[in-house]
Amino acid sequence: MIRRIGAPPTRLRRHVLRRGVYAILPFGRDVLLTFQMAPFEELQLPGGGVDDGESPLHALHREVFEETGWKIASPRRLGAFRRFTYMPEYDLWAEKLCEVFIARPVRPLSDASEEDHVPVWMGADLAARELGNAGDRMFIARYLASR
Repeated sequence: MIRRIGAPPTRLRRHVLRRGVYAILPFGRDVLLTFQMAPFEELQLPGGGVDDGESPLHALHREVFEETGWKIASPRRLGAFRRFTYMPEYDLWAEKLCEVFIARPVRPLSDASEEDHVPVWMGADLAARELGNAGDRMFIARYLASR
């Protein structure tokens, strides 16, 4: 069973399943994150939705590149969580199934191409407190405990 993070869904609302992949990208004591500026400001693990017909690993590489401009290597799945949330950019109530990976940031290839996202390097201990959702914070805390 995949752990639910946050509030349960209400029976009055239909939630659409949205599969996503996210990366913990450590370098020394820091991790590479993305700061989303719109539709609301939030510090996040880089990642996002898996498109129809796309493998999770392909989506992970694509999403990290779009949000940070970085190439990654050696992704390894750590686990998953799910959360029920409203996604204003899609005007959609979603059940987000979030798979979290750890990968090695190799090098920056360009600026972030996804509008309203900026790459941010931050100490992993600070990220464990500052990330915008409890699932991301939980996985960073697990990463810190395993070091």
